[in-house]
Amino acid sequence: MLPVPDVADASFLSPALDRLGVTQGPDGGTLRVWSGAATAVELVLFDEVDLDWIIDTLPLTRRPGDDGAGEVWEVTTRALTPGARYAVRVDGPHGPGDTFNPQTLLIEPYTKGLVSGGLGDWRSVVVDESFDWGGVSKPAVAWDRTVIYEAHVKGLTKRHPAIPPALHGTYAGLAHPATISHLQAIGVTSVELLPVHAFESEPRLLQHGMTNYWGYNTLNFFTPHADYATAASRAAGPDAVLREFKTMVRDLHAAGIEVILDVVYNHTSEGELGGPRSSLRGIDGRAYYRQHDDGAYIDVTGCGNSLDTSTDAAARLIVDSLRYWAGELQVDGFRFDLAATLGRGADHSFSPDHPLIRAIVEDPALAGVKMIAEPWDVGMGGWQTGNFGPGWAEWNDRYRDRVRNFWLSDVDYARRAGTAPVGIGGFATRLAGSSNTFSQARGPLAGVNFVTAHDGFTLRDLVSYDVKHNLGNGEHNRDGADMNRSFNHGAEGSTEDEAILARRRKAMRNLLGTLLLSAGVPMITAGDEFGRTQRGNNNAYCHDSPLTWVSWEHAPWQQDLAAHVGRLLQLRRDNPALRPSRFAHEAQTVPSASVIDWYDEHGETMSGDRWTDPAHRTLQYVAQSTPENEQPNRILLIVHGNERPVDVTLPRIDGVRRYVALWSSLDERPTAEEPVFEPGDVVSLPDTAMHLFRVE
Repeated sequence: MLPVPDVADASFLSPALDRLGVTQGPDGGTLRVWSGAATAVELVLFDEVDLDWIIDTLPLTRRPGDDGAGEVWEVTTRALTPGARYAVRVDGPHGPGDTFNPQTLLIEPYTKGLVSGGLGDWRSVVVDESFDWGGVSKPAVAWDRTVIYEAHVKGLTKRHPAIPPALHGTYAGLAHPATISHLQAIGVTSVELLPVHAFESEPRLLQHGMTNYWGYNTLNFFTPHADYATAASRAAGPDAVLREFKTMVRDLHAAGIEVILDVVYNHTSEGELGGPRSSLRGIDGRAYYRQHDDGAYIDVTGCGNSLDTSTDAAARLIVDSLRYWAGELQVDGFRFDLAATLGRGADHSFSPDHPLIRAIVEDPALAGVKMIAEPWDVGMGGWQTGNFGPGWAEWNDRYRDRVRNFWLSDVDYARRAGTAPVGIGGFATRLAGSSNTFSQARGPLAGVNFVTAHDGFTLRDLVSYDVKHNLGNGEHNRDGADMNRSFNHGAEGSTEDEAILARRRKAMRNLLGTLLLSAGVPMITAGDEFGRTQRGNNNAYCHDSPLTWVSWEHAPWQQDLAAHVGRLLQLRRDNPALRPSRFAHEAQTVPSASVIDWYDEHGETMSGDRWTDPAHRTLQYVAQSTPENEQPNRILLIVHGNERPVDVTLPRIDGVRRYVALWSSLDERPTAEEPVFEPGDVVSLPDTAMHLFRVE
């Protein structure tokens, strides 16, 4: 591995650089815009009511100076006060890949507010950023206690009957006591919101009467998406939208819940070359986007363009945006969409030591902020799971695939072939924190474990469909993943066969049990705790409808499933052996690790051949914690991964008096009973199942 660069030497982190965008001062507002190639920059001021009425234009001056200061253009005017509507126009050289046009009205990249212009374009707005945080601070949840809940701002609350209709689908609805009560009831510590940076729908979707529901098409990196604010806030303007967002953060923090944002810094809504010229493309397209010498875009995101983070301009824009959301808006963390793109250098290859990748986790202004990478993109060498280095957590797709295989596709295979294709060894590695993916130095908490996410099948659909059903997306079922590792248990989709439904419910409990009892950081997808369905659509990005909105009307089995989630998360909190911070490599010598012993169904130490033998998919996993700040404890987890019954003999371990049963995936609903077993007792399992015991 290359040595880590001194990020203090990165010019985009220099504290001497002036703040870009609009700042207020005694002489009014000063606007600073960066463009390395511009020959002229102009401020355009609009009437506050008629957004097509230009009331003034002012030239910006290219400021002389050292260290790149000559690339900053600025103007000071008393017109730039809160409420002012404005845009910039930029002129420059014309050649392959240059996109300057002195007549194009552009969004100022650092604007904190936006309004739609009368001709369908956008106007930047100077906002009043004052806000009373009421003494509420960030919850600062420790990584080992973090439970992430991935949710869509609109989708989570749009149908909630206890939330006033005026708040449905809004920031205010997300912070409503009814929402907070549910999150607390199941044990969530951190809400991870799908993109809330201002975004647009692609023209192709609009032409087909659809929208970009997920929001992965960023228009601006500093402005909250206005459509997620209440109608009252939208009518009051960008100041009110910003206040509603801050109020949401404050109220969630007051309840002890963190706010993590899914951020899209890898590309923008300006699309491929020839697409909209709304902001960065018109200000200095060559400095912000990856291009060949002939101007053609280098697209490693699959979205038409890729931000060129090898330039200081793009890197600084990203870091400044992160500082703003984490500082001024008190956001607790970020999940970086297609994060491998951010680590590509001038030669377009990925390096974990890219100055931006290191700066994000080493910038003092971002200390204590959770940073989570989606560690891949679609370019060459784009799959980088495990390679992001200290300070980063990563979505662990290896975990997702192995857990799905073990409980679903392997079981399906065994039904047809008589035995599963693989043994239990790979699954056990994931259960214990993926030590083959994350280094000793990073430990199991570097992995964000998930079984489902916004893209792909929901948990219920994962156990109900063998193939995707995406015809409603208008792409002839070609979009979305083909390899889902799912299993319909005998019928495709909806069925009234109670035996199939019972097997599906148990499969969901096994998947949730694995997720919430594994070492690492668990992530639940909103609605999975209730068994939400999207009717087999595994790429519902373009559906803003009841198909994607979480339903809050639940059958008894759905209430039982949510109770299982709550019980599992309570057990996770109570048992530090389930949430180690480090990998153990020498028995009981590593603080905050869990020392693990593995046994087979006979209560004997697992032999080498049993790890790989497909006929043996039963194990017992005893973990003893060595926490620094909590009482040590031990747990026993039994996993049985095929549909044949098995008798499991509880291991005889020196000093162990008894095993107290805490949870079982065989139960339709969790029980308060805690049956007691002795070492050597036999537990009979009829088919696939998990059992958790406290060891005393």
